[in-house]
Amino acid sequence: MTASKQRTLKAPVTLSGVGLHTGAVVNVHILPAPENHGYVFQRIDLDGQPTIPADCDLVVSTQRGTTLEFKGARVYTTEHILAAIYGCMIDNALIQIDGPEVPIMDGSAKLFVDAIESVGYQEQQAERKYLVLTENLTYEDKDKKVEMLAVPTDGGEFRLTVMVDYNSPVLGTQHAHMYELSHFTSQIAPCRTFVFLNELALLAKNGLIKGGSLDNAIVMVERAYADSEIKDILTQLGREDIDVKVESIGVLNTIKLQFENEPARHKLLDIIGDLALVGRFIRGHILAARPGHFGNVEFAKILKGIAKKQKDAAPQFDIFKKPLYDINDITKMLPHRYPFLLIDKILEMDSTSIVGIKNVTMNEPFFQGHFPNNPVMPGVLQVEAMAQVGGIFALSQVTDPENYSTYFMKIDGVKFKLKVLPGDTIIFKLTLESPIRRGLVNMRGVAYVNGKEACEATMLAQVIRDRVPKEVTQETIA
Repeated sequence: MTASKQRTLKAPVTLSGVGLHTGAVVNVHILPAPENHGYVFQRIDLDGQPTIPADCDLVVSTQRGTTLEFKGARVYTTEHILAAIYGCMIDNALIQIDGPEVPIMDGSAKLFVDAIESVGYQEQQAERKYLVLTENLTYEDKDKKVEMLAVPTDGGEFRLTVMVDYNSPVLGTQHAHMYELSHFTSQIAPCRTFVFLNELALLAKNGLIKGGSLDNAIVMVERAYADSEIKDILTQLGREDIDVKVESIGVLNTIKLQFENEPARHKLLDIIGDLALVGRFIRGHILAARPGHFGNVEFAKILKGIAKKQKDAAPQFDIFKKPLYDINDITKMLPHRYPFLLIDKILEMDSTSIVGIKNVTMNEPFFQGHFPNNPVMPGVLQVEAMAQVGGIFALSQVTDPENYSTYFMKIDGVKFKLKVLPGDTIIFKLTLESPIRRGLVNMRGVAYVNGKEACEATMLAQVIRDRVPKEVTQETIA
């Protein structure tokens, strides 16, 4: 599994439509957002323009759509736009809306996807956040006959398999599959929501789908209807002008299926929109039987709990593999020497992060006074060792590191979480907080001992050329 960078939209996009249940015209603006922002809705029509994070723990209703609420502000029918953003593999977006409900558009996620793809994507520096399934997870709602299962995948891809069984002569049993997320935009996004004609009549009569029409849903006809019944339904929808024919069970003649299993594919679309509330891209295979928004959200909460455990757990490092830099390489890059050279080897490094190791032994000179009969590695030296790992990262960016030094400018957010003792191995993981500019290097570091966080800090240093290359003589300088 290869790491991926986060990304956002290259430019804002705007769409307008009506809310399915309210019938109100709504404008939606999907804006680029900074790294680690995630998906956030913003009700720009309300005082203070409150924000509502797309979080499964904030779901307050799943009746005919997924509703989020945060500090009194609500947004309805979020699943299609979230499916579009997630399916386009966007990590960060601000979704501004000037009404209470996301517009239904054509009943699918296609128009949202088209708008996003029209402006393209902007890659960001931070690594994408993943939930990697390592064990089987299950969910069951016996009353609704919903079953969901999540299992690991060998290649780490995100897969979805859906089965719907409505015990209806129109649909029968349908299956839909998505073998990787890149298939979403062409195979899943265009699939529209669906409703049975008998449900449509009841919903219209009760004023529950004021924005519903025969243009934004597939209408399934489950029995023969008299002309008077059809006329009454069209009157409720305000579409008496449409010539509707109901000759037999099947799909209403106002629309044609794009896929034979389009209803099942739309259920798959809904799952993606609801699982976007986990806040992570998923690496695993989700299998769902007879899914609905309630079950989707409950399963999303289970997955979010696993994601939190993974976030809190220490990353796994192979400390026995051949190092990227051994101690001899390190001494060629850093000016530090005994007793102040506090790094033994560098395990790995990429364009934004580095991992280094310090083996703590009783032979460290500071243990003579810190403390006699109770040896504890001083916290300031843990931070210094972390900084030296960061120094290796910074000096690796220049062609002659032996002629440069790194100097501390600022340290923030320092926390010490457990004692470091002789015999411990400290693993330092540092990640670049922002691109290196004018020699300024800003990195966040975490130290791990025995799989637990020992300390953390955010450090700002400057790389300065302070030594003259050996090949440069005094005559050259003069």
